[in-house]
Amino acid sequence: MNKRRLGTTSLELTEIGFGAWAIGGAWTFGWGAQDDDEAVRAIERAIDLGINWIDTAAVYGLGHSEELVAKAVAGKREDIIIATKCSLIWDESGKTSCYLAADSIIRECEASLGRLQTDHIDLYQIHWPDDEAHIDEGWEAIGRLIATGKVRYGGVSNFNVAQLRRVVSVRPIASLQPPYSMLRRGVEDEILGYCRESNIGVIAYSPLQCGLLTGRFDMARVAPDDWRRRSAEFREPNLAINLGFATELKKLASRYSRTAGQLAVAWVLRDQVITSAIVGARSAAQVEENVGGSGWTIEPEVLAEIDDLLADRILKIRAANGTIRR
Repeated sequence: MNKRRLGTTSLELTEIGFGAWAIGGAWTFGWGAQDDDEAVRAIERAIDLGINWIDTAAVYGLGHSEELVAKAVAGKREDIIIATKCSLIWDESGKTSCYLAADSIIRECEASLGRLQTDHIDLYQIHWPDDEAHIDEGWEAIGRLIATGKVRYGGVSNFNVAQLRRVVSVRPIASLQPPYSMLRRGVEDEILGYCRESNIGVIAYSPLQCGLLTGRFDMARVAPDDWRRRSAEFREPNLAINLGFATELKKLASRYSRTAGQLAVAWVLRDQVITSAIVGARSAAQVEENVGGSGWTIEPEVLAEIDDLLADRILKIRAANGTIRR
């Protein structure tokens, strides 16, 4: 699989990374029950197919995702780049909150190292910047972890440009992890340009918009406790419009003998400022499809057709939600 260098680091990431959010199991932003053995097999299959890095977070499954990653990479840790995240902590009831005080970041790192059964984290990221008062302090703490060898590089996730400028004045940023898909393009306005100019690596999460762009999404298969049931994109009238867009995407993908999901991933990777796309999987079969999003180029005329479909989708969304008249 093709690799791209992450910003100014020495990390060479495959164009697709394994996303370990959905395998965590039940929690506030969980995807429903997950068979642990199947999750481990999915990660192992990703490694077999050439994916060389895994993205997880302490809060995914309240620590469980990290434990599954450790099980899957046992015996091959040095061959796999592991990225995890801090700042979201939880109490005994499972309620989460954002906290970036230095002592908390240090404790989180130690806990993640234990769950991951490793002596270092390749990329340690601030998950959310919601604790504005402690952003600088938390970022400085990651610098101290790098100095001790427990972390190789520090990155951030879900930061805007003002927040990126704020922390880069403290110490360099290896990477930004923003949401980016055909249906969520806000980073194109300012963030991607800033990262390009600043040599900050970009690893995009949710390129499949949490399943909507696979071309096979079925709300009937979504678990009652799946967080997506609370998301506007997965509720009517938006759901039907999004699924209609995915159907049209399937038609375009068929020209390349690809799936809609593979086209959606290739679309995210079309810009070289994107180092890698994090694509989640809950089974080996999903991984086998996901890797087909790497290693090919979408022709300009097809990109233009996608733009037309996206513009039409926006009009339909606005009309259905009463924000414009048609």
